[in-house]
Formats: sequence, structure tokens, C-alpha cells
Amino acid sequence: MIIQWLYCVTWLFLFAPSNAVKEYLFKKCEQNGFCHRNRHFASEISKSFENYEPKYQLDRSTFVIDEQNGLFNGIMQKQLNDGSFKDLVFEISIVEDYNLRFKLDERDRKSEITKDIKVNPERYNEASKWAFNSELTQKSFSYQILDDEITMIYGENNEYESLIKMHPFRITVFYNNVKQIVLNDRDFLNLEHYRENDEFDQINVSLEESKFNSFVDTFKDSKSDTLPLGPESVGLDFTFVNYTHVYGIPEHSDSFSLKDTTNSDPYRLFNVDIFEYEVQSKLSMYGSIPLMIAVKEDVAASVFWINSADTYIDIKKNLMANDFKDTPFIWKDDSTTSVKTHWMSENGIIDVILSVKPTPMEISKAYSDITGSTTLPNLFSIGYHQCRWNYNNLEDLLEVHSNFDKHEIPYDTIWLDIEYTDEKKFFTWDKSLFPNPDKMMSILDETRRQLVVIVDPHIKSDYHISSSIIDKQLGIQNINSKSIEKTYHGHCWPGDSIWIDSLNSKSQAFWNKQFINGSDLLGYSTNGHLWNDMNEPSIFNGPETSAPKDLVHYNDWEHRSIHNLYGLSFHELTYNSLLNRNPSKRPFILTRSFFAGSQRTAAMWTGDNMSTWEHLKQTVPMILTMNAVGFPFAGTDVGGFFGNPTSDLLVRWYQTGIWYPFFRAHAHIDSRRREPWIAGGEYTDYMRDAIKLRYKLLPLFYTQFWKSSITGEPVMKSLLWENPSDLNGYDIDNEFFMNGLFIRPVVEENAEFVDIYFPCDEETYYNFFNLNKKIESCQTVNVKVALDTIPVYVKSGNIITTKDRYRRSAQLMKYDPYTLYVVIGSTGLAKGKLYADDGETFGHKDGDYLEVDFIADNSKRVIEGVVNHNNLSGFVKSLKDNNVTINKVIVVGSGKNIPQKADIKQGNEEWESEIIYTPEDNYFVIRNPKVLITSDWSIMY
Repeated sequence: MIIQWLYCVTWLFLFAPSNAVKEYLFKKCEQNGFCHRNRHFASEISKSFENYEPKYQLDRSTFVIDEQNGLFNGIMQKQLNDGSFKDLVFEISIVEDYNLRFKLDERDRKSEITKDIKVNPERYNEASKWAFNSELTQKSFSYQILDDEITMIYGENNEYESLIKMHPFRITVFYNNVKQIVLNDRDFLNLEHYRENDEFDQINVSLEESKFNSFVDTFKDSKSDTLPLGPESVGLDFTFVNYTHVYGIPEHSDSFSLKDTTNSDPYRLFNVDIFEYEVQSKLSMYGSIPLMIAVKEDVAASVFWINSADTYIDIKKNLMANDFKDTPFIWKDDSTTSVKTHWMSENGIIDVILSVKPTPMEISKAYSDITGSTTLPNLFSIGYHQCRWNYNNLEDLLEVHSNFDKHEIPYDTIWLDIEYTDEKKFFTWDKSLFPNPDKMMSILDETRRQLVVIVDPHIKSDYHISSSIIDKQLGIQNINSKSIEKTYHGHCWPGDSIWIDSLNSKSQAFWNKQFINGSDLLGYSTNGHLWNDMNEPSIFNGPETSAPKDLVHYNDWEHRSIHNLYGLSFHELTYNSLLNRNPSKRPFILTRSFFAGSQRTAAMWTGDNMSTWEHLKQTVPMILTMNAVGFPFAGTDVGGFFGNPTSDLLVRWYQTGIWYPFFRAHAHIDSRRREPWIAGGEYTDYMRDAIKLRYKLLPLFYTQFWKSSITGEPVMKSLLWENPSDLNGYDIDNEFFMNGLFIRPVVEENAEFVDIYFPCDEETYYNFFNLNKKIESCQTVNVKVALDTIPVYVKSGNIITTKDRYRRSAQLMKYDPYTLYVVIGSTGLAKGKLYADDGETFGHKDGDYLEVDFIADNSKRVIEGVVNHNNLSGFVKSLKDNNVTINKVIVVGSGKNIPQKADIKQGNEEWESEIIYTPEDNYFVIRNPKVLITSDWSIMY
């Protein structure tokens, strides 16, 4: 009874709706031992830069260089206060598409630990195993050793040069003979080697270092942290030379272009349950991807910091602009425009990959080569999702389901939050509320709708699932517990709970069993899918609402080492179980917590936002950031999770949300019902129109997801990813591109006009809803925006594909005809692409897909469809059998002298089609050309 009372008090205190995040629950840098120490170290070096003698150097006598296999290793020496040296092991390699990888570890640390410890004595070195898609290939290089430096040359055309200085240790990366990145530019390299807890230690701690919280944690909620290995942080600085903007390192509720942190806390990467988060904040959130990208007109560069421990990143911008006129110069090259960064992690090895490429798009490709790209999603999953905490029972859920059809609003998926379970015991149903889940899913399947249910990593104590986890020793362990049984117990939604250790390879077989066909949760359904929430992990009575850092996982790794990848390990566990359940079907999983590599197996959303205009505005830069770092299947709670949006706000959120790659409405249990028909009248009309537009554009979205699955490119693309030569777009994060469309959603309250910047690309932008309205590039235009207005433009030079018929769900659109928008570009050409497959199986991996290129040449008055891939079996054969055609072609910007008929040819057949044209218009329409989508064709006009 007392435990249950404490749980209720904890829940009300932490999670009851309030006005803002409780910042005092989370550590600031000055309170977090390792960050405090590393910032102090950097500050002291900065103060004494001219007189500072760097402590790290390479030992030339230990070098082993294998240029053919792209590997260079040896010993780095760290000088101690008595003049002796601590040996560290370094490794430099050239990996994948000519990226430089640097690794640094202590040499045989295990042998130096004399006391009896219960955790793995090594530095954690397995983050790459989780982040990487596969073992990296190494590339050859040539090299030259001079007195105090080594030059490495590599690349297809020897376009890369890395200059490695032995003392002080430094790596400078050049691309096409221009300096791009400097590693350890400011000598902030710091690897806290193992030492005993000796307050009189005069050897291991230099004058520039601090001992703050080296062996204790004084933060109020984590004072019990035993810190069994003492201080073991790592820090390193990187300078992006002649860059002004950096992007990435999600997840933060902040601008797309990252800010200078000189006078604030650093950006933090530490996965936590941060409910009601603030906007424009550097506080850590639910996920972490330690990738930072710098962009300038002719080149882009990145730092990928492969570390899953608590991490902070400082950013110092030397922009030579008035905004920074009072910032003092410290470093000898501060007069050069640059972005200087300082990365600090609590423990683990240093493992970092530096990339330099001609464009940010090629950085995206390089990153996806390393960590994998987004798996091509189910077609249903890029449709509309309806969710709230919670739909009350079977009748409630089916009424919502039928109301979508009643109001002619398409949707694909309805969701159930935790209340569907029996007393919050996952893998069970509350049969008083949902007496027949199989029948419920069967009813949904009649219109090809899907059901998603939530399963979190916290497992309620004292029922068969948790008992099995304890018996099999598959839970996260509390090795400091005085009990014989060491499984960690904490509080979450069910009350007393345990957490599955998803890093334990033996957990997979156990998890598989809970999802097999015929199991209690999903039965034999084929339209049931999973939502993995609270997987940071969220622990209500834990420090910073998460797990104590000295808990232990499989192979005796401390939780402090793996914290940021726990969420990834959990949703991969679920993905593998769903794949085991039905090997031919693509699993769908939504995760809240993530790490580098999560894009391979899950979608994500931005967590517990609020129903405010500020939060609506924040969604776009957050999702642009996720797309920039290789995780495009991202969304946010449409309407806001906490609170009650006004009707105007809800309409604008739907008009914005239809562009999120993952499009789901969700709401808190205490919020009023807000399904699209609730507002009524014109508000419902506007939301319906927005959702129908999303479905009209599904071919465009699906094709872009397919491109992303191959190249790693964004689905929702920022202006600078589209056109890095236009510097005006570098700070714009309320506009974006989506496969030929240019969008500026209205996210301002009571907006009647909005300013829209049209990028400098020498193209013309046509209003998607009124093609007679056009705007030339390279200007800012004040555009009128009534509540029913969504500013969407087609960029000239593109051919986009739509499906115009209303259907209740995405799969029901499978055999509908296509419409082409052919928008002639400044060169007189236009191009586009269509990708299609069955949208649910892995048949595309065996070649069962359709890929078509569309090309228009206005000088020849011709439009062509060229089929690049078509095996005419399975799904693709069904497209032909069902006579799937293009039934309308809209040609924009072709000029005058338009004929009355178009000449059409496909195979050995030729025919004519009517052209509808008014001289005042910018466009004409070719009516029902009737060309099959599955074979080549041409249209002359």
C-alpha cells in the first residue's frame, strides 16, 4: 500500500501537466562531474595557451603502418606530472568512402586495476557495433614520414590529405588542398586514465585539470552512484575551418542551425524522458545522434562521435561579424572564420569519423554507408495515424474508425496506448475493455487499416513475463543490491517494475516468444504493429528520470557506458521479433529513444510536446535536423501532446503535419477529444483537405523514401541540402523541399501574411493549387495565407506524381491511376521518378518493384516515361493486369502554340489524346493519355 502511494505521488509530481519542463531534475554541465572537469580543462588551457605544454604525443618507434589495408596504429604517450608517461593505444584508418577514423584507448587498463570491482574493467568499445550497419571496409593510402609529422594521401584522385603531427598531437584534414577539419586544434584532448581514489595524488591530475566529482556524484538525485572506475571521461576538440554553420546532434528543441554555446550550457546528448520540453533549448531529450555537419558553398564536413555515454558538445563560432565583435580571440587562427567544437563524454574510448565531401547530400550518403539507411517503410506507415492516450474500449475504437469513413477522411492506423493492457502488464489485454482483439483487428483489416499497440521496456513486477525475465537473468542488474536476486527494480507506469536487458543476446529468443503467431498480444493478425515508448529508459524514481548509471548490463558493462544506445537495442529487439513472427512482412516500429543506426529499424517522434504555437513552430527545425543526420522517418504529435489546441492551431498543425515523414496525431489522457471531425464546420473541412493532400502525394513520399533507403538522403530536405550554394538559406528552418515541392507551412498565430524566401536557383515556383500563379527565384515575397491556405509550390524542372482519387486507406489506392505534373525548368527540361512496390513485403529486395524515369524536353515537345526496372511478375505484373495508367498529364511553363491533340506512342501502338488549354493559362492538360505505367511511352505535344 505504501509503495503504491509513493508511486502515485511520484507520478503526480513528475508527470502531471504543468507549464514547463522541470529543469532542476536534469544536470547542468557544472553539476555533471565529467563535463565540469573537461570544461575546466579547456578553460585553463585557453588562459595559458601561449605557455601551455601539450601532454599528448605519438611515439614514433611504435608505428605500424599498413597502407594497403588502410590502417595505421601505435602508441600515444600522455605525460604525467612526474615526467613519466601513460601509454595509450591509437588507431587511424581510412574507411568506406575515404573517411578518416581515429580511435584512442588505454593500453591494457585491466591489468592496472588492483581493487576488486564488479563491472567490466575495459573502456566500452562496442558503440560502433550497434551504430554501424556492418563491418567497415578500409581503403588504402600512401604516406610520408617527416621529422615530426606524417602525411597520408588517399581518395580516388588523391583529393584527400591528412597531416598528422606527432607533438603536439594533431590531425589536419585537407580536401582538394584546402584545410577543412583540425582534430585537437586547441589541445583539448583529454583521456582520464585509470587512477585510484587518492586525495593527495600529485601525479595523475595535471595543473589544468580538476578533481570535481571524480569519485563521487554530488547531484541530489544521483548521490548513490558508486563510480566504480572513478574518472574516465574523454574529450576532444574539432575545428571546422572557414565554416560558419553547423547542424545535427539531435535531439534538441532548438533551431536547425546550431548556436554558439560560449555563454551557455553546451548541447547535451543524454537520452531522458523530458516531458513538456521547452523550445529553443539545448537540454537533452529522448534520443541522441552524435553527428555534426558543417556546410559551405563548395564543400561539407562532418564529425561522427561514436560514443553512447552521457555527452556534451560546446560550439564556438568565429564569424568575423558584428554579433561576435566582443568575443575575445584566444587562438592564433581566430581571425579566420571557423566553428570550433569541443566534445566531452563520460567514459568509453575515443572513436570518431571525420568526413569531407563536395555537398551535404554526399555527407548524408557517407553517413548512411556507415550506419545504414532507413529501411523502406510500409506504405501504410507513411499515411495518417490516429492516436491518443487512450481509446477507452473496443466500441470507442471502432466508433473512431467508422467516423473517418463517415466524414470521408482517409487514415491508415489507429493506436492504443498503455490502458489496453491488464493493469499495465505488457503482452496482456484488459478483456473487459477489449474482449476480442483478433476480431477488432479483423474489422480494421476489411479496409486495410492497421493497429499499433504499445510495449515498453519496463515490465510490471510479479506476473509471468517479469518472473521469466528474472528467472532467466535477462533483466538489467543492480549489482550493489543487498538482495540475493540482483535484477533492478524501479518505478514506471505499472508501479514496481523491472527492465529487460536488450543488450543481452539471450533476450532475443525470449522476446520472440512473446510475439509469435498465436501469442496473446497479436494473435494471428497481419495488421498489428508496435510502439516502443519510455525506452531511454524512463524510470520515475531514477536520477534524471532514468536509470542509475552504475546498473549493469550483459558482459558486465555499466549502464553509464551504453545509456544512449539502450533505446536502439530495445527497438531492434522488437524489430527482430516481428521479423521472426512474419519473415516476409516489413515490421513497423515507432521508437521514442534512439541512437545512430536507429533509422535502420524504426520511425521516431519528438515526444511529449505541448499544444502551443511555439511548439508547432519548433517541429519543423527538429524534423529537418533528423533528416540531416540520416533519420528521415520522423514526426511529432500533431496538435501537441499536452493541452488543448484552439481550432485554428489544430488546423495549422495538420497543414504542417502532412509534410512530416511520419504523420501522427496524438494527445494526453487529460486533453479533450480532437479527432478531425470534432471541431466541425470549416475547421473539419480544412483538416480533411490537408489529410487528403497527404494521400494525393503518397506516390511522391514513397518514391522519396525509396531514394532515402538507397542513398541516405533526406525525405524532408532543408534549403541548404537542396542548394548549398545559396547562403541565404543557411539559417532558414521554416521552409523545406519534398521531392520537387517547396513548402512553407504557416506556423504563426493569427497569420494573414507570411514572408517566403524563394531560393536562388534560377528556377520558377508555381503555386501547386493555382498553377497560373508563379514566383521567380531569389526573392522574399509576402504571401497572403487564409486559414485554408497551405503555401506549396512546384519547383520548375521537376515532374511529380500524384494519385487523385479518395480512398479510405493507402493500400486501397494500389491500382488507382496516376497524374503527372510536368513543370518545365529554366533549361527547357524537366525530370522526375516514380517507385512502386507492394508496400508491405520484402519482395522489392528480390526485384519485384517498378522504377520509372520521367523526362520532358520542351525544345522537342516531348514527354517520356522510361521504365528502368520491371520484372513483370508478382506485384508489378498485377499493375499491368489491373491496367494501371496515367490518366492526366499537366504541363506547366511550356510556352504558347499548344496543339489541340497530343500524339502518344507505347510499344507498337500510337494514338491521340485531347489537350485542354486556355491561352491565359501557364499550363495545359493532356486528358486521359491512357499510357500503362509498366512500359515505356512517349507523348508529343
